[in-house]
Amino acid sequence: MPGPSASPPPGTPRRDTRGIVDASGLLTRVRFRRHTPAEPLRPYLEHYWLIDWDLTEPYVTHVVPHPSVNVVFQDLPGRGPFGEVAGIGLGLFSKELTGRGRVCGVQFRPGGFRPFAPGRAMADLTGREVPLGDVFDDVRPDAAATVLGPDDEHARVAALDAFLLRHGPAPDPQADLAMELADRIRADRTVRRVGDLAREAGLSVRALQRLFAAYVGVGPKWVVLRYRIHEALERAESAAAVDWADLAAGLGYADQAHLVRDFTATVGVPPTAYAPG
Repeated sequence: MPGPSASPPPGTPRRDTRGIVDASGLLTRVRFRRHTPAEPLRPYLEHYWLIDWDLTEPYVTHVVPHPSVNVVFQDLPGRGPFGEVAGIGLGLFSKELTGRGRVCGVQFRPGGFRPFAPGRAMADLTGREVPLGDVFDDVRPDAAATVLGPDDEHARVAALDAFLLRHGPAPDPQADLAMELADRIRADRTVRRVGDLAREAGLSVRALQRLFAAYVGVGPKWVVLRYRIHEALERAESAAAVDWADLAAGLGYADQAHLVRDFTATVGVPPTAYAPG
């Protein structure tokens, strides 16, 4: 039954595939790597993620997004290199990969992007993908090409470091608090009620909700539910049979039916499609 678990240090790449639907199918078709950012950036970032592919047939990948803002540089067939800021996706993200392409992405910690966009409410970016210049000041015209161009992936990582360090971060105690509370939700499955989290943080429920809207982009309840679905998806894709009633109880659901409903609404198919046992 899921319970408290330690989170990796900030900036340390995760080793799991949480959020990726049919992770094995994706990883047999693309080269997917995660990298650690430069030390000054680690308090704000989860990791960098790099994907390269060269496909003879199109493949559609599906991801249940994390409660994180991403900066994404892409080089896709038929289009020159470009970069954008992707706010938190509220639903299932689907993308068709064709031909030969490359993506270099930055996944921020929940709450960690605000120091790079001071004064901007993260809720304004939720569900949106916007050009870099709409968020960052003075973006160089060759920024995307500089990141995506090198064949050496470590050179791409260095270019990502340089881009982010040029644009921040600006210290912000409220961002630190938002990151701390979001990390508590992720690491401790016993955190289930927004009121309890607010009380532990010394905030009213309304103040906590305002903090998350401004610094994360979604409410704390949404973050709780999303991490539950990530846990269920990870378990569903495992080889072992899943006791859904036990998992539902461990994730804080009233019963198995509520877990199945949320899973199906988010992923598009019931959990038994992944774990028939």
